[in-house]
Amino acid sequence: SAQKGGSFRLHQPQDKVSVTAGETLTLTCTTSGVGPIGPVKWLKGWGSENETIYNETGTFPRVTRAESGSNTDFTIHIRDARPEDAGTYYCVKFDKSVRGVSVFQHGKGTEVSVYEAALAPSTVAVAAVLCFLLLGFFIALCMYRRKCRGQAESRDPAGPVAGGNFLPIPLRCCAGTPSSPSIPHVCALPQQSSKEDNDIHYADLQPLPAAPQHGRSPGTARSEYASIRVAAK
Repeated sequence: SAQKGGSFRLHQPQDKVSVTAGETLTLTCTTSGVGPIGPVKWLKGWGSENETIYNETGTFPRVTRAESGSNTDFTIHIRDARPEDAGTYYCVKFDKSVRGVSVFQHGKGTEVSVYEAALAPSTVAVAAVLCFLLLGFFIALCMYRRKCRGQAESRDPAGPVAGGNFLPIPLRCCAGTPSSPSIPHVCALPQQSSKEDNDIHYADLQPLPAAPQHGRSPGTARSEYASIRVAAK
């Protein structure tokens, strides 16, 4: 057996292989010359942690031989590549003798990388169009709500209280008139010219004329006041 194995050669030419998830992974291995009796297997990893990917006996649902029944071509196909298929694969020739089964020769190993499937250009284009339409719908909705709010404010004569806008209202003044100095009168406000003017209401206070001190304690000073109404912040 050893003499026969002297001319045996195992060829594993692939150093690195990259495949997209879902596609078929192809691992190449060929032999030449006459070797000892024993199977050729594909192992993932080396040492005690190795996993048998293909053997001439056994069931491997996703693995098939490229040349079924060939004694020199041991290339395999692994369908539906998955991320967990990434690793280093070895094509190994075993020697089966009375002493047991041992490794006779093996390839240098093929490092396999599995990548996630990229989005197709058509998918990217559809996603971009959908995003654009959603953005346009959102902008149109905001504009419509703003327009409805403006129409509601224009129909409300009192105006929105939260916005701090008030209609001009008459203020009560403490200045008396010459004819009735003891009776306060109502001062009409001037028409405001801007939004800011609507926030403050004021009155032109007139000095109080001399009036009889009916019921007033001696030494009590007369006073003037006005009310100011401002918008809530």
